[in-house]
Amino acid sequence: MKLHLNTDTTQRLFTGYGDDHVLVNGHRHESSLLLSTQGIEVAPWAGLNFEALTAEHFEWVAQRDLDILLFGTGNRLRFPHPSLTRALVEARIGLEVMDVGALCRTYNILVAEGRSVAAAVLIEPAG
Repeated sequence: MKLHLNTDTTQRLFTGYGDDHVLVNGHRHESSLLLSTQGIEVAPWAGLNFEALTAEHFEWVAQRDLDILLFGTGNRLRFPHPSLTRALVEARIGLEVMDVGALCRTYNILVAEGRSVAAAVLIEPAG
């Protein structure tokens, strides 16, 4: 689904998404990633299923200077166990879990408001 036209080329925003990808400023990404105003990073959970997430994955995110982490769990909503996200709580980073469509829309709005936010996208391997 295409979201909207991004006329500010200095901001990295989601411009579309599907079951197996997201578009950032029109560029297709088919593996898990972390998007913030700092850029796009390959996520350490790339190639993994939701069930394979570990506390170390969230510790990796907690090292960033963020107020909010949006975690997109694919085309359906799934919540990681609180023991996995403890590092975010300790770093005082708020966690919002949502499907990837809601993540894309919410991220774009929060970035436009100047919020310190990152989007962690889980794109699970097919099969």
